[in-house]
Amino acid sequence: MDLTERQTRVRFIQASAGEGLLAAVDIGGTKIAGAVLDGRGTVLHRAQYGTPVVGTAREVFGAVRAVVAELAALPHWGRVTSLGIASAGPVDIARGAVSPVNIPGWRQFPIVEKVRELPGVAGLPIVLCGDAVAMTAAEHRIGAARGCRDALCMVVSTGVGAGLVMDGVVRNGPSGNAGHLGHISVDLLGDPCACGSRGCLEQLASGTSLLRRAVRNGWQPVGAADGAALAADARAGDAVALAAFDTSARALAAGIAAVATLVEIEVAVIGGGVAEAHDVLFPPLRRHLASYAVLPFAAGVRVERAALRADAGLVGAAFIAADRRPAAATR
Repeated sequence: MDLTERQTRVRFIQASAGEGLLAAVDIGGTKIAGAVLDGRGTVLHRAQYGTPVVGTAREVFGAVRAVVAELAALPHWGRVTSLGIASAGPVDIARGAVSPVNIPGWRQFPIVEKVRELPGVAGLPIVLCGDAVAMTAAEHRIGAARGCRDALCMVVSTGVGAGLVMDGVVRNGPSGNAGHLGHISVDLLGDPCACGSRGCLEQLASGTSLLRRAVRNGWQPVGAADGAALAADARAGDAVALAAFDTSARALAAGIAAVATLVEIEVAVIGGGVAEAHDVLFPPLRRHLASYAVLPFAAGVRVERAALRADAGLVGAAFIAADRRPAAATR
């Protein structure tokens, strides 16, 4: 037994013997992650594979299959009482299908049906939700939006997703896409978006667009051209890197201000890969937000970093599935 396996066994043993466990899968444009958690949202074991973005529907699902197989092989998998699936959107929770803008191989892909057919999953209640709604549920219950009656939670990563808390309740929407802020236009004359619209927030603020814009404007990293390198150069004062983050920050500020004006939120919580560079993203974001959210009822909105970071989607999906499972659900 190697060290990782021993640590996994210890964590499962430390979870109370009679306690039901939760499971979740989080599907994004860059990675597909999974976890087994205890009832408090503590991750006991996680699995992760890269998303084959240019792959066929079967190839993309292969990564999901690998994640679920790793989880199902864990000790005490039989104590899992529900499985939540968080996915980049749009999602269709009524049909159990997903059509992520950043995963071209999946259009109305029946993710719930396909996961239900996997070994070890039979009889397990499965609940689908949008990844940003999942992140919102986690941050509202145990994270940076805990105790807030009205909040916006955003995932800024390969794409941009968002979820809303209104009157103390996470709003899912009829199809599961409430709060899909990434595909609201913030530049009316902007470039066409993959979703079919034009000038979407995602085009300006996502990690993908952030890097693309920096390279187009002459950024020349010493090593890999990735988000960490761009953030490092911004911290070092590189003008192109700073300008790239400033444009993303301005777009995010416009989106947050619009939501604050529409539904009167008290906080905007930002997570996802781009939020790891909060020290170079948040200062210009707060500065631009002050110039966009000017009406008195919108001007006080706070910007906070997601407390659960990369685990927020997994934790939220697990909570949502646990909340919606039938009362008598057993394995």
